[in-house]
Amino acid sequence: MNQRKSWMDKVMETILGNKDKNFQEILIERDVVDEIIQIARQSHPLEFVAMLEGKIKNGVLRIDGLVFSSGDRSNQGAVINTLMIPITTGTVGSVHSHPGPNATPSAADLQFFAKKGLFHIIIAEPYIEGSMIGYDTFGRVTNFKIV
Repeated sequence: MNQRKSWMDKVMETILGNKDKNFQEILIERDVVDEIIQIARQSHPLEFVAMLEGKIKNGVLRIDGLVFSSGDRSNQGAVINTLMIPITTGTVGSVHSHPGPNATPSAADLQFFAKKGLFHIIIAEPYIEGSMIGYDTFGRVTNFKIV
């Protein structure tokens, strides 16, 4: 179904850089999920952060890798230097861990989500598939499938 966009939607797409980045489904490759779980467990009690790499094709956002960069981390937060990530990588969002059982985004997380990508994951303790929650650019919970 081809939906007509208002002039405001078109302007916002351009400003936010989301033009031609529409998708209806998010798929994450199994090996990426396994790597996220392993890194979160190894980093505990410190947070870790990485960028999600993927592509949008035929209405599907498929995440197939992680991109790491320099940064800083603690048990209170993690920061990644996104300026050091080559523009040739296809980053589409981020993933980071929360030591503890709460995967709710903080105010700083929400600011980062709005600036850096289309899809974000927070994995909380005990660092299993069930403790991974996906969020969109606006911090709304978003479903994804592991393939």
